[in-house]
Amino acid sequence: MVLIINQNSKIKMKNKGFTLIEMLIAVLIFSLIIGAGIGLFFSALKLQKSNLAYRQLLNQAGYISEYLSRAVRMAKKDKISCIDGSNFQESEISLKFATYNNECWRFFLENNRLKMEKNGEEYFLTSDDFEILSLKFVVAGDEAGDELQPRVTMLMDIRAKGEGSQPRLRIQTTVSQRNLDM
Repeated sequence: MVLIINQNSKIKMKNKGFTLIEMLIAVLIFSLIIGAGIGLFFSALKLQKSNLAYRQLLNQAGYISEYLSRAVRMAKKDKISCIDGSNFQESEISLKFATYNNECWRFFLENNRLKMEKNGEEYFLTSDDFEILSLKFVVAGDEAGDELQPRVTMLMDIRAKGEGSQPRLRIQTTVSQRNLDM
């Protein structure tokens, strides 16, 4: 503050700065704005990470579903020693069938991952980043004298592995056999 005395003997006061209170209020408002911005940024990062995990889970489930569907469509009645004259042999967590070129295929659950056995060789169909919580195969229309076209329903509950809350997906798909060699 500067005091100016003019010719009429009047004292005028001129402000040239901020008071301590004004400075504290400005810092407080600035801190609140920056804090809100940082909170919004971290919230957006968390949402992006969650969306990425869910998209990867959808891709994995879609791959499994498509791979199994394609294989089941090409199954045929077994005329070799794979499953002894049937189209499909299923249990709670396993599906076995012969393909159009007389290969014996089996899909099954092992260590919470989907595995495929093809002519004695085994392959994992799911990544280490995901775990299958439940898997069930249901075959219909495969009994002798049944008028229905053979079909397989797969029910699967899959979840992403990792820390914190991970996305989970339950899928069901039904596929009919294309090759009706009865």
